[in-house]
Parts: sequence; C-alpha cells; structure tokens
Amino acid sequence: MRKITVIGTGYVGLVSGACFSEIGNRVICCDVDQRKIDMLNRNEIPIYEPGLQEMVERNKEQGRLLFTTEVGEAIEASDIVYIAVGTPMSETGEADMRYVMSAARMIGEHLNGHKIIVNKSTVPVGTGELVREVVQANKKYPWIGFDIVSNPEFLREGSALSDCMNMDRAIIGSDNPDAANQIAELHAPFKTSIFKTDLESAEMIKYAANTFLATKISFINAIANICERVGADVGDVAEGMGMDSRIGGKFLQAGIGYGGSCFPKDTYALAHIADKAGYEFELLKSVIRTNHRQRFVVMDKLREALGGLAGKRIAVLGLAFKPDTDDMREAPSLSIVPELIKLGAEVSAYDPIAAEAARKLLPEEVQYADSAERATIGCDACVILTEWKDIVGMDLSTVKAGMKQPVMIDGRNCFQPSEMERNGFVYYSVGRRAVNRTEGVTRKSVNL
Repeated sequence: MRKITVIGTGYVGLVSGACFSEIGNRVICCDVDQRKIDMLNRNEIPIYEPGLQEMVERNKEQGRLLFTTEVGEAIEASDIVYIAVGTPMSETGEADMRYVMSAARMIGEHLNGHKIIVNKSTVPVGTGELVREVVQANKKYPWIGFDIVSNPEFLREGSALSDCMNMDRAIIGSDNPDAANQIAELHAPFKTSIFKTDLESAEMIKYAANTFLATKISFINAIANICERVGADVGDVAEGMGMDSRIGGKFLQAGIGYGGSCFPKDTYALAHIADKAGYEFELLKSVIRTNHRQRFVVMDKLREALGGLAGKRIAVLGLAFKPDTDDMREAPSLSIVPELIKLGAEVSAYDPIAAEAARKLLPEEVQYADSAERATIGCDACVILTEWKDIVGMDLSTVKAGMKQPVMIDGRNCFQPSEMERNGFVYYSVGRRAVNRTEGVTRKSVNL
C-alpha cells in the first residue's frame, strides 16, 4: 500500500484518486474548493461519471479514500503526490498554468521528506522542469530531495473508470529510473503496458495522441462533406477505411465535430507550443478550423429543410458534448442553440443528464423537456446533437405524430436513412443521402 495525495478533485483527480484507492492504496484527495470537498464528504459527486459514486463510497467506507481542504497536511502525509489540477485554455490558446504552479509551490512549502511528484495534468512540454524549479525554490529544508515524474492521463468521459482500471498503457516520464520504477509498480494492479521515457517525451505523447485523434475526426468529417456532394455514404467509406489495419476504425464516425475538455484545449495548446517553437503546424490549424465549421452543418441543413428559422420551433436533443457525461465544455449545443435563438427560432431542449448544467450556459429563452419525445411536440424540426441511448431509442412514430413537420437533422448519424425513409421523416444526416427531401419544407404537414 502506498500513501498518495492527489491535488485537485476535478475529473482527472477524482477518478484517478478513486481508482488508486480501489487497488488498495491510501489516497487523500485534496482541493482548495471547500464546497466541492463538503459535497464529496457527503457522498455527493460533483461530476457525472457512471460508477464513480459507488467506487467513492466503497473506498471511503473502507478507510482508503479521504477528502480534505488541508492540502499541506495531505502533502506531508504522503510519499507520492499527484498534481491533477485544471489547465484551462487561456485567451491565447496556451494552457493556463496558474493552478499547476500553485500546487508546485505548496508541495515545496510542505516537503517534509523525499517524495515523488507526479504531473497528471495535461501540461506543455517543459512543465516537469518548471515544477522542479518551483518546488526547489519553495523548499524549507534544502537537504530534502524529490523526483519529478510525468504520468499523463488518457481517460474518456463516460467510460473513465473502465479506462483507468483497464488502461491500455501507462506513460511514465522521468530522469530518475528508480522514481519511474516506483510509479510503474503503482500501476501493476491495472495489468497495463508500461512505457518509460523522459519527461519531455511523456508530456508530448499526451498532446500528440489527442491531436491525432482530433485529426481523424476532422478528416472523416471533411470526407463526409464531400460524400454528400458526390453521392457517397460516409458510413461505408469509414468502414472500408477502417478495415485497413494501418488506419483502424476508431474515431472515424462522422458527425458535428469534437468537443469536451480535452480535444479543443489540447489542439489549441499544441498549436501554441508549435508556434512558440518556431514551427508552423498548418495541419493542426486546419483540423481546428474544420472542427469549428463542422458543427454549423446542422444550421445549413435546417435552412435547406425549413427556409428561414424565424418563428419555427426546433427540438434540440442532447446538450452535453457526448453521452454519459454532464460536461458542457465546448459542446456543439453552446454554438448551435444561441444561433437558433438569434435567428428567431423557439428551442425545446432535452438532455437526460446535462440539462441543469446547460441552463447556466444557454440563453434563458430555451425551454426544457423531460423526455426526447416531449421535446419534439409541436416542433417544425428536430436536431440531434448528442447520441444518448434514450434519444437513439426514442419512439419514432410518437415523435412523428407529435411534430408539426417530420423534419429531423441528425448530427450524430444515429439512424439509418432507409429506416427514416420508411418512417416518413424528412431526414438529413452527415455524409449520407438526405431522404424525403423537399425544396423548403415550410408547410404545416408534409405529403410523403
């Protein structure tokens, strides 16, 4: 059993801390946010992640997982300290390092014995050395040593517990083989592949991996836009591409682009790192531009189907950036819904988990329903932005019967065009043929 402190109880810190305690370690998760710690001590989880509440409660009851605002005491009580604070995107696109530097200062001030300090936050290349300098400058006892390790996370929201407990690889960067070996041993119960490297390479691996996946998404979305113009089906194209073992089928699902806490922030951050290093990363900048434009294909399809949007009632199904999370960061809904309101449309929205979070971010004119079917009642069109199970599984006959016009814009390709044609919908998806298409569906009903 190792004594571990995790600084930061956001998505990465909370999930990592819970999983480290699950495999038998004593973990203290600490945060300066008193409200968040109070919630966790009441067994209230501030984020939505399937299975996380049960894991937290179980390990708290068994005395392996603690939550506190006493960050200094937590540092002093542990021999491994993880930095898992946020690194939000600044106005320039680079990662905001204030919280990482604050954590490093606190570690230095409370360094009461040799510790391994591990960067779990997504940070620019060179941060490990910067943290080393800050800790060194703030040590009270000059003779006490420490090691710096980079151990980037690769968690997917909605499946983070599975990703951690069954991780496909652990990247461990350090200039001290003994420190790297200790962090490798910590990961042994996860039965994962260990890759050891230097600090800078480990930091770059995180950015390189995420931006490559973002590139695959923007690439297939660009292909989808071409498919619509030449009559090809992007689903078949992606499947055929994915059969090539050099390419693979993952992240080749066409839609309205990526969002969330990682891909947008990491693509901008790596572009900034490249600029700072004197390299013009045109490919990555094109990925970013393609993703930004992609979410607005929904608006183009709405205009084609309905003409003007003023006075039209539009159902928006799914507000979170992906299913099984309440995360609204960089969600397409944050761009599309305000644009609909601006153009004079009424919006009826539904999301099974993220509705409360969305209320704080979307225009107050938005109306909220408690089911996908109810959200579509009386609507001129329905727009799918998140592929929640209950949205994919909604009763299409009920939806059609309740709508003014059976127009569906499917931004996530949840349904097959043939199925929607049989059900009598005017149906637009991404990179596939539109069905029952009309030249401006503005009548009260559609003769199909």
